[in-house]
Amino acid sequence: MSALIKIKNEDASADVSVRGSSGGLQFNMPYSLAWTAKGYGYQAMATAAVAALVVRPTSTAMATLRNQSSDRVLVIERAFGHNLVTSAAEGYSHIWLCSHPAGSGTVTNDITVRNNTSGKDAGGSSTFFDNGATVTDNGWFPWPDVIGQAEATGVLPGAAVLANVNGRIMVPPTGAISMQVVSSVTGNTFTVGFHWFEVPQSELALS
Repeated sequence: MSALIKIKNEDASADVSVRGSSGGLQFNMPYSLAWTAKGYGYQAMATAAVAALVVRPTSTAMATLRNQSSDRVLVIERAFGHNLVTSAAEGYSHIWLCSHPAGSGTVTNDITVRNNTSGKDAGGSSTFFDNGATVTDNGWFPWPDVIGQAEATGVLPGAAVLANVNGRIMVPPTGAISMQVVSSVTGNTFTVGFHWFEVPQSELALS
């Protein structure tokens, strides 16, 4: 017995048929592609390098991304950093993230490199990006997907650190997310940033 599956079109609220291959495989576009096509994707990166910590983060963030909207959810895709300067010692570095709830403290909107991942105006973002904010310690956790390594001779910039969040952290309106880099040696500096999607709450409501 065959069946025709229909779903609601999110724009017109009309029934549309679910499509599949001749072998019965349902077509399914990843959320990252769908939201990029809709213009929801943004990236921002600091222009000034900041020294990494050699202890667990507390109230100082290397970068903070705050949701300034009242009706959008920030779905965090990646957090990343570029190692600009290394000390003359072998060392390792990785990212720590802190999720701040709705009603988090205000931050300044520093000069950053920004873009929209589908070519739209980056100025349409509903966020503030603060490089070096003082924040509330709501709990820091390591995300060492890609660990940066510095050579023993030092002064060899180019290592990168990366946290592939892939939507596992979401920022509600007036909430924020902070990033810090922790290294095994002092003197390593990083320029850091975020990649995220700004999704209307009509499409993604947080309970």
